[in-house]
Amino acid sequence: MVGAGVILGISWDEADGIKQRAVRRGLARKVPQVMPRLCVDEKSVGVGQPYMTMVAAVTPGVSARVEYVGEDRTRASLDTFWQGLTPEQRAGVEAVAMDMWEPYVQSTLAEVPGAADKVVHDPFHLVQYMNQAVNDVRKAEQRRLLAQGDATLTGTRQWWLYGLENVPAAAAARFEQLKTINLQTSRAWALKEVFRNLWLCADRTEAQRHFDQWYAWAIRSRLKPVKKVARLCKRHLHNILTFFTHRLTNGPIEGLNNQIQGLIKKAFGYRNKERFKNDVLFHLGGLDLYPAL
Repeated sequence: MVGAGVILGISWDEADGIKQRAVRRGLARKVPQVMPRLCVDEKSVGVGQPYMTMVAAVTPGVSARVEYVGEDRTRASLDTFWQGLTPEQRAGVEAVAMDMWEPYVQSTLAEVPGAADKVVHDPFHLVQYMNQAVNDVRKAEQRRLLAQGDATLTGTRQWWLYGLENVPAAAAARFEQLKTINLQTSRAWALKEVFRNLWLCADRTEAQRHFDQWYAWAIRSRLKPVKKVARLCKRHLHNILTFFTHRLTNGPIEGLNNQIQGLIKKAFGYRNKERFKNDVLFHLGGLDLYPAL
């Protein structure tokens, strides 16, 4: 915005005022329409700043657009979005991708008709939970090994977080050796890799069977962090398997989050939450911003 102000010969405040008026104009022109597929996520405004709730509409063949930016990440944050829709819009929602953050789940269940079969827990976030479990197992095992003078796991942290197909070539031979050693970390990693394959299943029936087999293995693993994730997934299994009905993930909103991160970087973080909302909607809201002729 500073560069545009220099070109136009206007101050930063004047440029910001133009942007604010454009967003108000765009929002006023929006016509309520049914949005069948939505993604919900959270985004930090900057270091030490609170999270914001983001909702994006996903349309096949069209770039995802930000529909809503709300303060905080409480149930009330998402309630405000749902309650701002018409009854027809809420009834027209077919699928909502989100992680397992309970306030978002409860808000959607309360406000969207039939939401129990429409919420889809995002695969990326679920695999993140398993990656954290693998890392927790590795850290505990490394402490035990180092106490015995064994540095086997030293310097291997990142390797265990890769999928098999992404292990760097330079580390592949050493990693292959580590996998054959009877390590708790290698067992946790194998469980994570099998868990990832859940989303390669052809349909819900196959996915249910795959999960049941994986869950039995995970619970018998005697790896507390892995068992914790397994039980979490078991509790939320219905809305993990809805993926095979709707084939929706949070990928579109993650793409938007990358663009939002660019805005945050340019602004060196946002101290003013309203200005953050305004900038996101200006750049990524798909609004008709131009003055009428």
